[in-house]
Amino acid sequence: MSGPARGGGLATLGLLSVTAIWGSTFVLIKDVVGRMSVVDFLAVRFVIAAVAMLALFALPLRRLDRRQCLRGFGLGVLYGVAQWLQTEGLARTSPSVSGFVTGMYVVITPILAMLLFRQRMPWSTWVAVVLATVGLGVLALSGFEVDTGVLLTLASAALYALHIVGLGHWSKPGDAFGMSAIQMAGIATVCLAITLPHGGPAMPPDAKAWIAVLYMALVAGALAMLVQTWAQAHMPATRAAIVMTTEPVFAAGFAVLLGVDALTVRMLGGGALVLVAMYMVELAPRFRRKKPAEAWHHEV
Repeated sequence: MSGPARGGGLATLGLLSVTAIWGSTFVLIKDVVGRMSVVDFLAVRFVIAAVAMLALFALPLRRLDRRQCLRGFGLGVLYGVAQWLQTEGLARTSPSVSGFVTGMYVVITPILAMLLFRQRMPWSTWVAVVLATVGLGVLALSGFEVDTGVLLTLASAALYALHIVGLGHWSKPGDAFGMSAIQMAGIATVCLAITLPHGGPAMPPDAKAWIAVLYMALVAGALAMLVQTWAQAHMPATRAAIVMTTEPVFAAGFAVLLGVDALTVRMLGGGALVLVAMYMVELAPRFRRKKPAEAWHHEV
């Protein structure tokens, strides 16, 4: 890859579309998991997504070398465990606290990027991280205490951050189809394994639940993973993490549009801070004139 700028704008739009899709799923998930267990929902969702992707992208998957396959599967396992921990944490704490603590991957990602791959972070990135964190807090929190649910969710945030860093480091534009398919296989393996002690996953109870699960599997699962994998081949991990913190902003927006929640000043203020953070990481590189490639060093 010749530089972070190439494909960066399109990659950002791609990630924004992914977070918008994720944000649209909160109401659907709340309805479905009220009628089937969370682990069954996760297993059915990701197995369908994995089967679809492995069938569609069989040829690109065969082109991956053994090392990329192992990396992709490992990243999928990380993501799958993070999904499970986040879900278990959500069962023990409020959705707003869960959303805020999950969003802490925006803080953990640059730390891991520096420790694992020695990526340099300009000051504007750290300011954006702080703004995004404060924005998430304003958007989601009205006070919380640290309990088991928070600790489980924080562990999931750390794994999401590790997934973002690893995907940003190893994803190549030409490998996006194969890498997304093998990652989905890893996620499905974890989610399916969790249901085995109970005899495997139970199917969705009715047509409405099936429609929601299929949307979650094919659009919010398979398509979203493909776009994220491609996008992260074109931008640094920390920048991707900050762009992805717009997910709760989209979630709040869909909740208001669907009449589930009322628009509040907190929503507007928190969402504005998250958007300012995103614009900072998008615009700051364009204003730097000296050694932009070094500042945004991203070795694939």
